[in-house]
Amino acid sequence: MTGRSASTDDHVLAAQLATEAGDLLLQVRVEGLRGKDLKDEGDRRANELLLARLAEHRPDDAVLSEESADSPARLTTDRVWIIDPLDGTREFSEGDRTDWAVHVALVERGRLAAGAVALPARGTTLSTTAPPATPGPGGGPIRLLVSRTRPSEYAHALAAALDAELMPMGSAGAKAMAVVTGTADVYAPTPAASTSGTAPPPSPSQPPPASTPLASTAAPSATTNRTPGSPISSVSSRPRRRRARRRGDDQLRSSDLRSKACRTERSSTGRRRGAEAHGDLVEEDDSRLGG
Repeated sequence: MTGRSASTDDHVLAAQLATEAGDLLLQVRVEGLRGKDLKDEGDRRANELLLARLAEHRPDDAVLSEESADSPARLTTDRVWIIDPLDGTREFSEGDRTDWAVHVALVERGRLAAGAVALPARGTTLSTTAPPATPGPGGGPIRLLVSRTRPSEYAHALAAALDAELMPMGSAGAKAMAVVTGTADVYAPTPAASTSGTAPPPSPSQPPPASTPLASTAAPSATTNRTPGSPISSVSSRPRRRRARRRGDDQLRSSDLRSKACRTERSSTGRRRGAEAHGDLVEEDDSRLGG
């Protein structure tokens, strides 16, 4: 299947769909359901609405939804809409929380072409139709977003390295938009598990792997509108970065010294064992000659 190339209409449509699904979810939230029933009903109805609207407005495009079975058709088309009808079901089911979201994005030939994140309980939709300005550095410690229910050891290690202040929050969409709007400075998701199983937790002093994705106030355009190709910079002060860098260098030097000490000890042990074995052989040969 092929569809038309991305246009302004795609940006507008993404924002409209995310907003409409969010309005529906606000209705579902006050219908008297609780717990799992509320979560399931919200997922189902928001998904059905988004699929119906995309079938109406973009019938030739493929759709990949978190709440629907995947279709191989998306592998043979240039345009794929990727949707998460309700991100943060736990927060959605707690009536006083606002950190849940609706995600709608269009990927064209493997690249993001349009997108929107609605925060219905806050009456806000951020989209590529009119991206907000990138916020500047704020005063005080770096504000590092983490899961409100299961913050990872990676996040704690990163917070220690950056002298950051942890900010628990619900859905991934709410976290990313908090960075976009300047409410927070960094969102560092937990690294995905490896194909061989769950990734082992790091030691408290071990920073996250280099492959860990980060969202910051200077992250790529999908998050904050950084000029494509420009470097990602930190919002922390230079002295703080230097302290973190020195701390990391000290850890590396300490690790190198421990490694060298271990190698020296193993080498010395090997030499002692070799000398002892040689002595045994000499004594045995002397005994034979003497007999």
